[in-house]
Amino acid sequence: MKQFFKFVFASMLGIFLSIVLFIIFISIITAGLINSSNSKVEIKDNSILHINLNYPILERANPNPLEDLEIGPIKKEKTLGLNDILKSIRYAKEDDQIKGIYLDASMVQAGMATVEEIRDELLNFKKSGKFVIAYSEVYTQKSYYLASAASKVYLNPVGYLELKGLSSNTMFFKGALNKLEIEPQVIKVGTFKSAVEPFILDKMSDANKLQMSSILNSIFEDFTGKIAIERKLAKDSVVSIANLLKVRTAEDALKYKLVDALKYKDEVLDELKSKTGIDKKKNLNTVSLSDYANNVKPENTSSNRIAVIYANGEINSGEGDQNTIGSEGISRAIRKARLDDKVKAIVLRVNSPGGSSLASDVIWRETVLAKKEKPFIVSMGDYAASGGYYISCAADSIFAEPNTITGSIGVFAILPNLKPFLNNKLGITFDGVKTGEFADFGQVTRPLTSAEKELLQQEVNKIYFDFTKRVAEGRKISQSYVDSIGQGRVWTGKQAIDLGLVDKIGHIEDAIKSAAKKAKIEDYRIMSYPEKKEGLLSILDKSGDKVKAYFLEKELGESYKYYKKLNETLHLKGVQALMPYSLNFE
Repeated sequence: MKQFFKFVFASMLGIFLSIVLFIIFISIITAGLINSSNSKVEIKDNSILHINLNYPILERANPNPLEDLEIGPIKKEKTLGLNDILKSIRYAKEDDQIKGIYLDASMVQAGMATVEEIRDELLNFKKSGKFVIAYSEVYTQKSYYLASAASKVYLNPVGYLELKGLSSNTMFFKGALNKLEIEPQVIKVGTFKSAVEPFILDKMSDANKLQMSSILNSIFEDFTGKIAIERKLAKDSVVSIANLLKVRTAEDALKYKLVDALKYKDEVLDELKSKTGIDKKKNLNTVSLSDYANNVKPENTSSNRIAVIYANGEINSGEGDQNTIGSEGISRAIRKARLDDKVKAIVLRVNSPGGSSLASDVIWRETVLAKKEKPFIVSMGDYAASGGYYISCAADSIFAEPNTITGSIGVFAILPNLKPFLNNKLGITFDGVKTGEFADFGQVTRPLTSAEKELLQQEVNKIYFDFTKRVAEGRKISQSYVDSIGQGRVWTGKQAIDLGLVDKIGHIEDAIKSAAKKAKIEDYRIMSYPEKKEGLLSILDKSGDKVKAYFLEKELGESYKYYKKLNETLHLKGVQALMPYSLNFE
C-alpha cells in the first residue's frame, strides 16, 4: 500500500509541475506578445530604410507572434508579406525622416511578378527626389533586375553579377516508373496540358517546348527592356550581354555599365553617411523594413471599405491556410465581403497554379454572386493559371503583371496502376468480389478497363467544356475562341492582354483603385480577407503541421520545395485544373 501511494503522489507531483511549467511558458509568451505586438521603433532624422529581402516573400506574411521574441536559442526572425513591403516603401516616400533606401539585394526569394511590383514601387519612391542605393556581393538575375531600379548600383570588387538569360527545366519520371512497373493512366484535355508529361514522357513534347519558349521569350523581352531603360543602355546591348555571357567578372559588369562602381561595403556605408550628413566616425541611422512596417500608420479610417481577398497557393476543398486555397475558406471570405454593406467593392488577389477543378468551381460560383452585388476585380500575382484562372474569369476586369503566368485552360486526371509493382516487386496480390461492373472504379491495384477509361474521359471532357464556358461567359467571348487559346496552353500576362484573357497590366494597387472608381468612392480603407488568426491562436492553429514544416524546411533547405511538390502531387484528389510546372528565373 505504501508503494502504491508513493507512485500516486509521484504522478500527482509530475502533473502539478507540468501545469506550473506550462503556465510559466504561457506567461512568458504572453508578456513577449504584449511587449512586441505592433511595437514602434524610434526613427531618427536623416534615417535610411534598409531593405533586405532574404526570405520567401508571400502575399501576406504568415502570422507568427513568436517572430519578435528572443528567448534563449529562439532568435528574432521576422518576415513581411508583399502587401506590407509595398505599403512601407509607399509610406517612406512621404516620410521626411527617411532620406533614402539602402537595398541589400543579395537574394530575392519571390516570383517575377512579385519582384516587378516591388521594383515599380522603388521607381515610384525615387520620384520623391530621394535616393535608392543598391549593393551586393553577388547579384542573381532576379536580384539584379530589382536592383536595376536603384539610383546607383554597386557591386563588390571581387563579386559577381549574373546575366545569362532565362531557362526552365522539367524533371521526368517515366524511366523510374517503368523500372518500378508503375503505369500512370492519364486522361486529359488540351494539347498543351503538359502537367502529365513527366509521368508518360522522358522529354518535353513539341507543344510544350513551343509554349515554354514563347513564355520565356516574352518574359526575357520585358526583363531586358526594363533593365535597359533604367541603366540607359540599348535593349539589344543588354540582350547581347546576356546571350553571350559577357559578364564573367565584376570588372565586366562595370565595363558594360550594368553597375555604377565597384565598392566594398564600408565604402558604400560611407557614401550613405555623406548623403545623410552623418560623420563617418558615427553609426549610420538605419531602420530595417520589418521594424519600419510597425510605424506605418493606417492609410484610412473611412467607413467605406474595399475587401482584398487573398487566394494564395494550390486550390483544394476544405478550409485552406496561408499557403493553400481552400474552397470553403475563400468562398466564405467572398460571401462575407458580399454581404457586408460597408464593403463597396471586392478585389480578389490570385496567386495560384490551380488545383482541384471541383474546388475551383465552388469558388467561381461565389465570384459570380459577388459580381452581381458589387464591383469585383481580380489582381493576378506570380501565377493565376488553370484553376487560378478559373476563379478569376468572372471578374468585371482582370489586372496582371507583364510576367504573370496565366491561362492553362485545360483539365487532366491521372490514376496510377500499381498492380505490376505490387505483384512483381513486393509479391502482393489482390482479389475480391463486387456487386456491379463499376463498384471498384478508381482502384489503383488494377488497370482501368476500356469502359472506365471512357467514363473518365467523358468526365474530363465535361469539366473542360464547363471551364471554357465559364471563361467565355466571364470574358464575353465565344467558347470556340476560348478553346482555340485554351488547350492547356500557358501565357504571360503581356500575351494574355492581346488574347483577351486579361484586361490591363497593373499592380494590386491599380486593381484597388479601379475597384474604388467602379464603386464611385474616393475615401475608403482596405480590409483583408480571410482574417488572419492573431496572438496565441496563430500558434495553436495547426501547430503540429507548422512545427513539422518548419523543421523540414530548415533541414532540407533548398530541397524542401521538391519535397513539398512531391507531397502535393501524392495528395492530389479528383480531376485537376493545375498548371504543369513552376518557373524559376534565378
